[in-house]
Amino acid sequence: MTDVVVTTGLTKRYGSVLALDSLDLTIPQGTVFGVIGPNGAGKTTLMRLLVDVLRPTSGSITVLGMEPRAGGKDLRGRIGYLPGEFHVEPGLSGRAHLKFWTSISPGDRTQVHRRAEAMAERLDIPLDRPARKLSKGNKQKLGLVQAFMHRPELLILDEPTSGLDPLVQQTFLELVSEARDGGATVFLSSHVLSEVEQAADLAVVLRSGSIVREASIEGLHTTAVRHLRARLSDADAATVDRRMADVAAGLDVSVEGEDVLVSGLVQGHADDLVKALARFTVADLVLAEPDLEESVLAMYSGKDVP
Repeated sequence: MTDVVVTTGLTKRYGSVLALDSLDLTIPQGTVFGVIGPNGAGKTTLMRLLVDVLRPTSGSITVLGMEPRAGGKDLRGRIGYLPGEFHVEPGLSGRAHLKFWTSISPGDRTQVHRRAEAMAERLDIPLDRPARKLSKGNKQKLGLVQAFMHRPELLILDEPTSGLDPLVQQTFLELVSEARDGGATVFLSSHVLSEVEQAADLAVVLRSGSIVREASIEGLHTTAVRHLRARLSDADAATVDRRMADVAAGLDVSVEGEDVLVSGLVQGHADDLVKALARFTVADLVLAEPDLEESVLAMYSGKDVP
C-alpha cells in the first residue's frame, strides 16, 4: 500500500501565530482518514497546504507523490477538494455550475457531466434555481458534487456535512464509502465526532496545530473512557479504594448501607477493571459503552483522561 499524503515537519505560521507545529502525517492509499479537532486546531490550514492554497513556513509535503506547488494543474485534476467555506456564483443556476465544472474537469467530460447530474439528482438539488436562492444545505450539496464528479484519486473534504440534514448526511457517508471502494483515498476533517466515527478507518486528533493522538477508529474506542458504577457486597471500603486505585485514578468509593459503591470514569481495556472487581462480590455492575466524544474532548483540553 502506497502513501497518498506524507508531511514531514510541516509548520505554518501566521505572523506570531503557530497554526501547525512540525506535523508528521501519513495517509495510506485507499483509506478514509479523518482529522478531528475544534475550531482553530489547524485542520483547515492543513488542507489548504495540501492543495497549494497556502505555502508552508517549513517542512515538506507530498500529495500523490508530488509536491503540491510543483504538481500544478495535473495534480489538481487528480484531487477533489471541498473547502470549509464553499462559494458559488450567485447569479448562476446549479445546472450552470455543473456545466462550468464539467468544462474544467479532466477525463471524458460527457461521462463527468452525467455523473454530476446523477449525483445532483441523488442529493435532490434544485438545479434550475439561481445559487443566491439556494439554502446553505443545497449550496453544500453542490460543493459535494464538484468534489466527487470527476472521480478523483484523492478527496480532501473540509467539514463536508456542514448545513446538511441527517438524511443527506447518510447519503454523504454512502458516497464516501463508494469512493473508497472505487480505490479513492478520502481525507476529511470535522469537529463532529460521530461523522468521523462513522466514515473513517483511521483518524488523528489535532489540537493547537499538533497531533495528540493517531489511531484506527477501533483503537480510539479501545482507549476511550467508560462510565463505571459498581455495587460490591461483603467488602471493606478502604481495601476497595486501594485495589481500584491500581486500575483507575480518581474513582469515587463510598459506603451505602452494607455495600461499597464504586463510580467514576475509566479508560482503556475493560479486562483489568473486571479482574480487579472480581476480587470482591459484585452485586451490581454498569459499565457504559465507550464514549469516544468524552475521550477526545479530554484530548482537546489537554487533560489526562482517567
